[in-house]
Amino acid sequence: MKKRYWILIVLFISVIVFYMIPNPVKHFDELYGGDKAIANSLKQFRKIPIKTLLVNGTEWTYLSTGKGAKTILFLHGMSGAYDIWFQQIESLKNEYKIISVTYPAVSGLSEMANAVMQILSAEKIEKINVVGSSLGGFFTQYLVANYPDKIEKAIYGNTFPPNNLIKSQYKNLMILVPLLPEWMVLRTFRGNIEKNVVPASGNSQLTRAFLLEQNYGLMSKQQFLARAKCVIDSFKVADTLVNQIPILIIDTDNDNVVPAPLIPLMPQVYPKAAHFTFHNTGHFPYLNQPKVYTELIRNFFGNNKVKIDSAITQ
Repeated sequence: MKKRYWILIVLFISVIVFYMIPNPVKHFDELYGGDKAIANSLKQFRKIPIKTLLVNGTEWTYLSTGKGAKTILFLHGMSGAYDIWFQQIESLKNEYKIISVTYPAVSGLSEMANAVMQILSAEKIEKINVVGSSLGGFFTQYLVANYPDKIEKAIYGNTFPPNNLIKSQYKNLMILVPLLPEWMVLRTFRGNIEKNVVPASGNSQLTRAFLLEQNYGLMSKQQFLARAKCVIDSFKVADTLVNQIPILIIDTDNDNVVPAPLIPLMPQVYPKAAHFTFHNTGHFPYLNQPKVYTELIRNFFGNNKVKIDSAITQ
């Protein structure tokens, strides 16, 4: 009896230790092996003070910078933060006021949208141009559908329309992730980045280092799970023929993050949208093709014509 008792104690302690293993922390400089000028640019960018706003008991952090009569709101994807757009923000901050947010662990697009609207109110911003990629592009569609009076123009980057496919694919993930320790969840995510995301980006060192850094301590399991819940949220897409909000769809021909059947659905759901396709740049063209991506933003929001179905080769 005593032996069984001690075995149970040892098993219990082992489980606790297993769950208490800390997620390792690594910083950008440790992970990045590319152009030092880019690393220095990000380091200087991160010195810009960020703001916080408490919304329904949850603290939101965001960047408010730039100058201009019009505002751009940047919305990142699953494994991102406000500064993933640093190259675009640095190039556009003398032309536009800019807001870029980091999502806390808020489970639902409605809660996210409410917080963003409160941030805009705090910054005394009436209307916005929005750039969103991946989850951010999905969130941008939600804002266009539910807050059309706030939106001037919108860019849907490397994203997908409301669907049941991702919910089906995430079914087991949503059951398992809450049960697993944080270090295991984020290690698995890092493995996918190394195996799939980075090669598709042309082995971009910036893409690799930024995404891995997020999963080496900057993003929590709670944030990951909340963002996954947002990805499978549902809503009715906007009738852009009625509200006349100009839309630009950006995608890539080798995006291996967005499920392949969903990519061609975007221009079908938004048939009047302009459409630009990058070639061989993966899921994060704004990181590894920043100049072209920034010019797309500048041209589209500045009323210059964006050539339909263009392709850029690395």
